[in-house]
Amino acid sequence: MSWFKDIIKNKKKTLAKRSEGLLTALAKSCVYAWNDTVELDKILQDSLNMLPHCDLIYTVDTAGELVSSNIEANTKDATLKGRVLVGRPFMETLPYNGFTMSPVYVSLHSRKSCITVMQSVTDGDKVLGFIAADFDVEKLPVDKALKKEETKWQQYKGDPAIRGTLFLQERVLSAMDKQLDSVTEIIKDMMQHHGIFHCKIHYSSSRVSFWTMENPYDYHIHMLEDLVDPERCLAYSRQDYPDIATVPQNKIAEVMDMLKILRNMDETVYLRSASFNIVNGIVGLTFSCDGSHYMNYAEFLEWDLDKWFGK
Repeated sequence: MSWFKDIIKNKKKTLAKRSEGLLTALAKSCVYAWNDTVELDKILQDSLNMLPHCDLIYTVDTAGELVSSNIEANTKDATLKGRVLVGRPFMETLPYNGFTMSPVYVSLHSRKSCITVMQSVTDGDKVLGFIAADFDVEKLPVDKALKKEETKWQQYKGDPAIRGTLFLQERVLSAMDKQLDSVTEIIKDMMQHHGIFHCKIHYSSSRVSFWTMENPYDYHIHMLEDLVDPERCLAYSRQDYPDIATVPQNKIAEVMDMLKILRNMDETVYLRSASFNIVNGIVGLTFSCDGSHYMNYAEFLEWDLDKWFGK
């Protein structure tokens, strides 16, 4: 999903914005102390507090040899000076003029996933080496300006064995199909008035799973006889529509009605199961060909039947 990649991009962009200027200034200070490791360690130690979320800082020369101590917030380790770090992920693309950021990798020092930011230290045209700053990825912030984008249509192909025999099969009327109008109305009511924010409907096997606002970490599976039982309201009390829902309450009926149409539209290519979440607005669809689709409810409602089945 694009949101997943946007989060990664945003965290890297935020890290660069907060560290690049500081590391550029730090590199200038390191030039004059490059051959004095005691003074170099002191400069790095003093700079650590200015680099938010930085766990470890050190310097390496152009051959990849550790010049300084390993500097942490309250300690420094001088025993590793001289160790050659060639082969580590952050050494693969060195910034001979400026600033680079490594991919995420597991630090041999902390045993945690981290990103290393590298800044060149130059004396005129000569590159002396590099400052390396390690950041624990679990501590990296997200820019507050980032907003989660609506999910655009995504399609995923399913089992090729099922796709290959698609036109040899035909929909068998399930118990839910025989009461589909009633089932659809019940699910509408449960999502509008009884605290259900996510549902998964298995049309072919006649069962529904519900996730509730009161207990979002669990879900309840109901066979058809449970769903159509009027006493279900004793288990799911009436509740106000949740404020965090991104789907307008009156759009639930439109989504559910469209799902019913897709279930009944064709006897070969038909909707086998569907999910709907009123908090993030995502509709999920799995058809008889085992292909799955995920999209925002608004885009889902804009599609006509030709989009799904062709003319």
